[in-house]
Amino acid sequence: MLLACSNNTGKAQKLNDIQVIGSHNSYKMAIEGPLWDYLYTQDSSGAKSLQYDHIPIEKQLDLGLRNLELDVFYDPEGGRFSNPKGLEIVKASGKAPLAFDVSGKLAQPGLKLFHIQDIDFRSHYLLFKDCLKALKNWSETHPNHTPVFILMNTKDKVIDGLTPPLSFTKRAYDDLDNEIRSVFSNDQLITPDDVRGHYNTLEEAVLTKGWPNLETSKGKFLFVLDEKAEKIGRYLEGHPALKGRVLFANSKEGNPEAAFRIINNPIKDFDYIQQLVAKGYMVRTRADAGTKEARTNDYSKFIKAKASGAQVISTDYYIPTGLFPSTFKVSFEDGTYERIKN
Repeated sequence: MLLACSNNTGKAQKLNDIQVIGSHNSYKMAIEGPLWDYLYTQDSSGAKSLQYDHIPIEKQLDLGLRNLELDVFYDPEGGRFSNPKGLEIVKASGKAPLAFDVSGKLAQPGLKLFHIQDIDFRSHYLLFKDCLKALKNWSETHPNHTPVFILMNTKDKVIDGLTPPLSFTKRAYDDLDNEIRSVFSNDQLITPDDVRGHYNTLEEAVLTKGWPNLETSKGKFLFVLDEKAEKIGRYLEGHPALKGRVLFANSKEGNPEAAFRIINNPIKDFDYIQQLVAKGYMVRTRADAGTKEARTNDYSKFIKAKASGAQVISTDYYIPTGLFPSTFKVSFEDGTYERIKN
């Protein structure tokens, strides 16, 4: 679907005038049955929250989704996550695990793309760079597409009993930027420098000049670091107001790099989201979380998300799940996943 780039007055639409639906943990494949059953015996509610999966990313984009979420683990030497413990759990159940990483991708140096080490490790792309290349190829085949927003979680939480991840240091964040730039050229990205222009800070730019025109943003990708202040601080080291960086950051308003906010609960924070949007910030919120809404066909979050004006709405259910009985599906009223806001 191609969006018109002017309103009824003929005024050019800007990037923050759109509203798009996208996927949460977009790369994720289902946990295989015997492993999920084991996890359920250990923590039934936790296992239920992991009971979702996605079609291949390119097929999501073909449907019209324009928001993705990618989780990456730092692995500069390679091999750190090559032998997930979940495979041994499946074997211990007497079952043979499904084929995994038969081409040895995880042995290669570079950022890895999956949800939780050892237990939720199946991904349409195990290498972050392979996913980026697929996105670039899709984009070049659909050069006039609405911009795609990509939220990045940089995973380094230590979980008892699981392979300890490496911390996301400034060097790790430099590598993240470098991997993105090794695939995408400058004219395929919307970066903080592009939006800041001649203003002193990114926040001043979005609140004064505003975001780029939608027409000039087509065919591009915008990355956002979805983390809290400590990690954002590491990403900002040597890059005040995100100068020279690829990713925008979920920084609270009032900071020089503030421009794109992650506000996950559109019911609790409905007024707050509306205020941010009215001022000129872009906001991502969620229509569902942890499979809860899909199990009860509860659309209350999605209804609020649409009405809040948040530009980006994330879901696990742009199509109904096949993992448990549910008809829950998140799309706009005409069945599409992108629109110009009223």
